[in-house]
Amino acid sequence: MASNMTYYCTIIYITFILLLCKNVQGIVPAVYVFGDSLADVGNNNHLELSLLKANFPHNGVDYPGRKATGRFSNGKNFADFLAENLGLQTSLPYLSLSSKSNNTSVYLTGVSFASGGAGILNSTNSGTCITFDQQISYYSTVYGNIVQQLGTVQAQDHLSKSVFAIVIGSNELLNYAKSNSGNKATPQQFVDSIIPTLQGQLKRIYNLGARRFVFIGTGSIGCTPALREQNKTKECNAGGNYASVLYNQAVSSLLNEMSTQVTDMSYSFLDTNTVLLQYIQQPSAYGFTEVESACCGLGDLNAKVACLPISTYCSNRSNHIFWDFYHPTEATARMVVSTAFDGSAPLVYPLSIKQLAS
Repeated sequence: MASNMTYYCTIIYITFILLLCKNVQGIVPAVYVFGDSLADVGNNNHLELSLLKANFPHNGVDYPGRKATGRFSNGKNFADFLAENLGLQTSLPYLSLSSKSNNTSVYLTGVSFASGGAGILNSTNSGTCITFDQQISYYSTVYGNIVQQLGTVQAQDHLSKSVFAIVIGSNELLNYAKSNSGNKATPQQFVDSIIPTLQGQLKRIYNLGARRFVFIGTGSIGCTPALREQNKTKECNAGGNYASVLYNQAVSSLLNEMSTQVTDMSYSFLDTNTVLLQYIQQPSAYGFTEVESACCGLGDLNAKVACLPISTYCSNRSNHIFWDFYHPTEATARMVVSTAFDGSAPLVYPLSIKQLAS
């Protein structure tokens, strides 16, 4: 009898702890991910004609099984750590699921539509990635399947409790910063030209049931090894960083405007540019020793040649901010998402992801 009582008490205690953890972490039913290579978990692997892939060594050298999965990283990326912090499995890439469309229950745990090379504009890396507009169209199909499976009321309830994560804009800013055209628009003019398109895209996602938005802003574009390498001094590209500041400000304003227009929408925005600059300017405080060179690549700053099987890579990835000439290491991604999850203003606002999910 005593042993049975101990058994039941143990079960009750474990259940209590699990419920407590769930409450503390603000677990959500699903995460739907949109964006570019910072969040791509394998969609581009299924694009036969695209060269924008990372499904080969040395990518994935620190991923479980040391396998290149299509992530542009030595290990996990933003999408992985977002799911991990929410107590969920990483949302599977949509193109790996489309052939299993009869089993729509898989969509209820979240889907990733993110694609390396994608941007706000359909012209960005056209033909080599899943554009943001196409990602939303794919999500529209998923939305229809969920409604058919659960009914309109339950589907809306499910989606309103889920997180919709967006990581987009870096590719436009990189293209702008790399452009040497003498008559190109000012950074403000360029940002102003793309924000209306983004506004329409976010409204489409909202109209398809999204209510909790997580937006990971663009990082210090000008400090990527690719843009540093173009400067004789190897300093950050000031124009690229300034464009990122303006873009993040514009996105923040856009989200705030949307949330005042529709009272059932909430959001969390991360000023990734400021977060990364802190790492770059005070590396030792965050455990980094290399802020300029890529870990994997060839040539000056390891930024002349991409991270390919012929490239060399550093032995200690955790002390590098950048994995290749554009993308952060797993260590950087983990820290960035941790700030987004638990941080506070002025880095993340008006809610942290943890608060948004609660």
